[in-house]
Amino acid sequence: MSSSGSGSSKYLSLTNLSLFTPLYLSFLFLYLTILVTGDQAPYVPLDSIALDCGSSSDSIGDDRNWTADINSKVAILDQDGPSTNPTEKGASTSSVPYYTARISLSKFTYTFPVKTTGPKFVRLYFNPASYTGFNRSKASFSVTTGYAREFILNVEDEQKNLSITFTPSPHVADAYAFINGIEIVSMPTNLYYTAGDDRGMYDVNHEVPLSLQKDTALEIMYRVNVGGKEITPPDDNGMFRSWLNDVDYLTDVQPDAFQFNGTIQLQYNNHTRYAAPDVLYRTARAMANNSTVNEKYNLTWEFRVHSTFTYLVRLHFCQFIPILLQKGDIVFKIYIANQTAERYADIISWADGNGVPVYRDYVVMMDARGNEAIQNLSIALHPIQSTNAFDAMLNGAEIFKLSKSDNLAGPNPDAYPDSPISNTPPSATSTKPKHIRRAVAIIGAAVSGIVVVSVLFFLIFRRRVQKFKDLVSGDAASNLSPLVSSSRKSTKTHRSSLPSDLCYRFSLVEIIAATNNFDDSFIIGVGGFGNVYKGLFGGGVNRAAIKRLNPSSQQGATEFKTEIEMLSQLRFRHLVSLIGYCNENNEMILVYDYMARGTLRDHLYRTDNPPLSWTQRLEICIGAARGLHYLHTGAKHTVIHRDVKTTNILLDEKWVAKVSDFGLSKTGPTSTSKGHVSTVVKGSIGYLDPEYCQRQQLTEKSDVYSFGVVLFEVLCARPAINRSAVPASLAELARQSHSNGTINEIIDPYLDGKISPDCLKNFVDVAVRCLLENGIERPSMTDVVWGLEFALQLQESAEEYVKVAQTEKEVNMETPLKGSSIDDSSDLFSTGSELVVNSRILEMATTSSSDEQSFLSNESEKMMSGAVFSEIMNPKGR
Repeated sequence: MSSSGSGSSKYLSLTNLSLFTPLYLSFLFLYLTILVTGDQAPYVPLDSIALDCGSSSDSIGDDRNWTADINSKVAILDQDGPSTNPTEKGASTSSVPYYTARISLSKFTYTFPVKTTGPKFVRLYFNPASYTGFNRSKASFSVTTGYAREFILNVEDEQKNLSITFTPSPHVADAYAFINGIEIVSMPTNLYYTAGDDRGMYDVNHEVPLSLQKDTALEIMYRVNVGGKEITPPDDNGMFRSWLNDVDYLTDVQPDAFQFNGTIQLQYNNHTRYAAPDVLYRTARAMANNSTVNEKYNLTWEFRVHSTFTYLVRLHFCQFIPILLQKGDIVFKIYIANQTAERYADIISWADGNGVPVYRDYVVMMDARGNEAIQNLSIALHPIQSTNAFDAMLNGAEIFKLSKSDNLAGPNPDAYPDSPISNTPPSATSTKPKHIRRAVAIIGAAVSGIVVVSVLFFLIFRRRVQKFKDLVSGDAASNLSPLVSSSRKSTKTHRSSLPSDLCYRFSLVEIIAATNNFDDSFIIGVGGFGNVYKGLFGGGVNRAAIKRLNPSSQQGATEFKTEIEMLSQLRFRHLVSLIGYCNENNEMILVYDYMARGTLRDHLYRTDNPPLSWTQRLEICIGAARGLHYLHTGAKHTVIHRDVKTTNILLDEKWVAKVSDFGLSKTGPTSTSKGHVSTVVKGSIGYLDPEYCQRQQLTEKSDVYSFGVVLFEVLCARPAINRSAVPASLAELARQSHSNGTINEIIDPYLDGKISPDCLKNFVDVAVRCLLENGIERPSMTDVVWGLEFALQLQESAEEYVKVAQTEKEVNMETPLKGSSIDDSSDLFSTGSELVVNSRILEMATTSSSDEQSFLSNESEKMMSGAVFSEIMNPKGR
């Protein structure tokens, strides 16, 4: 099953099977004799137009007929612009449709009478060569070979007309427009757009489901056949799509590729019927043959995309390995753009069987990183330990750019490296077409039901439709856009050394009005910086958090400027969003998103708020860990927070954790030769990394130490420093308790009987490792995120098992196993359910990787003695 020759034993070694056992040979023989009767018949598009522009006779290209546009029966040309041949021809441009062109100094339009309404592929082919009588210097193309750009748009015109207009730039003398070929191909209605019964897409940034509506335009960026060869348009399943090989996008040489499996019987459902050609689902790429190696890396692809755009990522899966048939046999995590898209991707469960194609759609916003116009969109897979095959696999991937602010593409010359598709992010555009300042564009608009595409000379696809509104739900900037727009009328007569383009600058008058002249009743928090007020804007409709510097505070202008510079360039779900600032009349004020739930500490101790459930605490810790992980690895340069604590972890109305307060933050080392930043020690007592204090050498592991203290605050509901206790430091108390085996004695009493022992052990192991004396021995935030997510998985699995046991008891009206009962539904993890759930927990403990490097130690047996789900016998804490 592997191109390397060793893949055939890959899964067998993991499941301790021998290739030559009679059972396996008989099974393999049976499997190989299955007839290939499940292949999907190609889709037959009702509209399949291929127009060879500038040609006087029909031609054959890619095994399909290209119709000449002169006297064409499939398209009407409204102006007789000249047709011409390129004066320079290369090997890649001598074929149809690049051999001829329609070219003009004035506007010309093709009108295509289509047979059906609905979504269409629109492919435009360009050969930026020299043409007789036209000055190539007037073109802005940087590529020298023929290339195509493919769009997906919905045609709703009742007259079933699709018009494409090509217009030279009015701003460039002697500019000309040209086109070599046009394809229009219809597709199944819900091939990409969300159907009523479809699960839709998952927004990776905001962790919410979305639907892709037909008023959204798409442009294909990449389409790859993972683990297989290139699939040419004639080999697609009827829609003439191109699927490239994935080798150029891999970041690691270790991944293996399964060979073509021509014997498998593919079983399609209504959702995957025409999603991809059969051949794509018969090849795949997986990880190395060694599970120890797989533990230490991600199976990763990287694709160059433009910043500030939103992308749809579709991943195709089909598990066809004969011995992996059951749900849970191969499960892995999926990361997209360094964010968790799936914590538990069980592709057999998704497909409900082996040999059943399935895909998942994800949406991700690629935020700007400084001045970088282009960045990598990564797709990474990592296996989950408690599975038969400690591996991950992928069959195919598609990446689309979605319309954003009515604009789908930007100027053409900034081409993608190693990619035929080229477009850059647009500058700010006006809502009126006459304000568009582009040389050549592809502009699509729904006007009176007719889709019009105009080509100037910078290829921009623009549709007059509403924005993809669901993508910005929950986003700070969008929630407060009325606030910002209404504030721009303020007079900015004050001076500032701060760059004016970082974020919005409020006037002091606006701040005073929003806080009722800094009324004490508006105070929602107090910190080292000063008071935090609730600000009301737009007649009280919009809320914001306003932090005002106390003149007696030790923090000053440096920290104020640092926070503005840091936060204005960082945008992430788990980082608090900075709206603006005010530095008028010696005031230093910061304006943030309003966090309705306050700080994490507000919900742990010394509070009237009800205690958080254990699952809530885990999810908050994971969110904060992701925020720190982004600072360490996702920003242009490593950012070390330097003041991680529970009061700097804020919670929004939906309990989403966001890291805040960047006044002490530092940019990490900029060279690989130096792993630290030498700086004066700053931070909060109880959270400071001892190694940093001793050496004055700051690293990202200093944040890891502080976060370890936060984890024990969450578990124990105790402050980081308690001067009346011995030891006063929670970190020291936690280390001692862990060493003595008495960690249960310091845990929050509210959590008594509510934590699965495997989850508790995993969580404590993560936290203790964060507090190791030597920074180099501490885990990275990547490892911390994985460890916490695994702890949450263990907790949810245990809770689900208890619920099932409770349901079975209620149905049977008797105890399922002698000596076991679940009488108190509020105490999910009581000792009374020992026999019912103990086997499940033991099974989880043994399938968790005990030999591999992980946060789980080899002391699982201890956790199984006594109470079935918890060792918390006599906790003391809250």
